[in-house]
Amino acid sequence: MSASSNDGHGVVVIGLGRFGSHLAGSLLQLGHEVMAVDRDPARVQRWSARLDRVVQADATEEDALRQLDIVSFGRAVVAIGASLEASVFTVLALAELGIPQIWARATSQRHARILSSVGAHRVIFPEAETGERVAHLIVTRMLDFIEFGDDFAIAKVRVPKALAGRPLSEIRPIERYGVRVLGAKVTGEPFRYASDTTVLPAGSVLVVEGSIDQVQRFAGLS
Repeated sequence: MSASSNDGHGVVVIGLGRFGSHLAGSLLQLGHEVMAVDRDPARVQRWSARLDRVVQADATEEDALRQLDIVSFGRAVVAIGASLEASVFTVLALAELGIPQIWARATSQRHARILSSVGAHRVIFPEAETGERVAHLIVTRMLDFIEFGDDFAIAKVRVPKALAGRPLSEIRPIERYGVRVLGAKVTGEPFRYASDTTVLPAGSVLVVEGSIDQVQRFAGLS
């Protein structure tokens, strides 16, 4: 069942080029409601049969976004790549509307700096990141992950509150959570491989391995 946009789980994807359309499809496969927006009527018509909700609109206009009830969505991805100006003004409009999470596609480091300065919370480079990978990061609490094959991943996650302050020896076998902890990174300290004496301070980052579903569920404990 798709998540409802009214509870903040829906995702708006703005720009239906190769990356944006691939991302929207991946989000749908993960079970999330998606609203896709593009100003090109030909693209809107092309994708209307494949995506749940496709709208033609100029996303650089704050009033147009407000009329689409964008504010009921918790996350927005600006996937516009052809026009730096359009992507920047779209991020600015989303920021003015107070969207909690704004992800934006950048085509250069300069573009990325501009997007961050006008309100993007996370900047992505599609040349280095697939639509499926970005979709997983958008809708979970994983900080980063690498997928190996169809059902195995290594991920960076924050220490779940229920496990903070406890050594691994107290919570082993941690495999009951479906993952194995490989190491821990405490702010200001070097990365350390995990052992039974490893304590998990609140706010620290763990590197874990398991299936994609397992690491996603473990990340969701935080």
